[in-house]
Amino acid sequence: MDLFYTIARRALFTLEPEIAHKLSILALKSGALPGCPAALDARLAVKTAGLSFSNPLGIAAGFDKNAEVPMEVLRLGFGFTEIGSVTPKPQPGNPKPRIFRLPADQAVINRFGFNNDGHAVVLERLNAIKGDRPGPIGVNVGANKDSEHRIADYALGIEVFYAVADYFTVNISSPNTPGLRDLQAKNSLAALLEAVLAARSVEIAQGHARKPIFLKVAPDLAAGDLEDIAELALEHALDGLIISNTTLSRSGLSDDRHIGQAGGVSGRPLFERSTIVLAKLRKLVGPSMTIVGVGGVDSAAAALEKIRAGADLVQLYTGFVYQGPGLVRAILTGLSELVAERNVASITELRDTRTEEWVSRPMPQ
Repeated sequence: MDLFYTIARRALFTLEPEIAHKLSILALKSGALPGCPAALDARLAVKTAGLSFSNPLGIAAGFDKNAEVPMEVLRLGFGFTEIGSVTPKPQPGNPKPRIFRLPADQAVINRFGFNNDGHAVVLERLNAIKGDRPGPIGVNVGANKDSEHRIADYALGIEVFYAVADYFTVNISSPNTPGLRDLQAKNSLAALLEAVLAARSVEIAQGHARKPIFLKVAPDLAAGDLEDIAELALEHALDGLIISNTTLSRSGLSDDRHIGQAGGVSGRPLFERSTIVLAKLRKLVGPSMTIVGVGGVDSAAAALEKIRAGADLVQLYTGFVYQGPGLVRAILTGLSELVAERNVASITELRDTRTEEWVSRPMPQ
């Protein structure tokens, strides 16, 4: 499959990125990208936030925005997948072009703006899933750009998808919807958390199981903002944090063809910044809260470093764009080897072993 993807990637990279992405989704739907997962390794299994994962590697929101291929993604070997972001009403997102590859940096700049098919269509697709899920399927909920009540949009997402989601992500950290990151401010965030947790409480009162709710934050926050987020997350007994979304920083980019494009940077240049923020939040929230590390994960070593900095789970997306489905097997095989080298019974034993070192690193300028 790796040789096939290498050849296919050359062809895909001659196409406009959104067209290439649509073809990738079609290939998964048709079975042209069959699953080739690594052998199951019990040492990679993770239990956190009340959920069980066969391994700690997931695909981040954005790849399967509209829940077209969640089961196919899981069959590639991922331990979990996250669809969305999904808004109540369908919306086209920002004008095109809105995604730019930076191959020299193994990075991407995007300014999609929550383009998606909306609650009703995505719910229908998730309801159509048959059979046992190979891993948890999360729903990343967002707010419409023109909404006058954004907090209500998030609460509605919890209500609409409660029966079909294994967990929820409240995404307030995209840089591509004007004013969205303002919800990370202390007073606004407190109101948001109260609303989404109240929506969950209603579902639980109606007899449904408790579903974990995670908050996805930006990597560009000041120290005081991180302290506020940690304080509110603990105060509201939030289940977890996802760290992080894309960055507005252009630090570390060498490809100057698109460096002036507006949008968030993902991929390898995000790794250091997002991992520092991850470690700082781990130290602030303590050992019990679930943390998902995202940003620049494109190898087993990078995935393990997120875990050693404080992550329970990791997600990738841009690395998948550049390296293809074979990356999943490569990372899982590599993690098995790294766990064996360290002679531990579970990868969870390696969490936090380098948190302090990452906290002490200076943030890239």
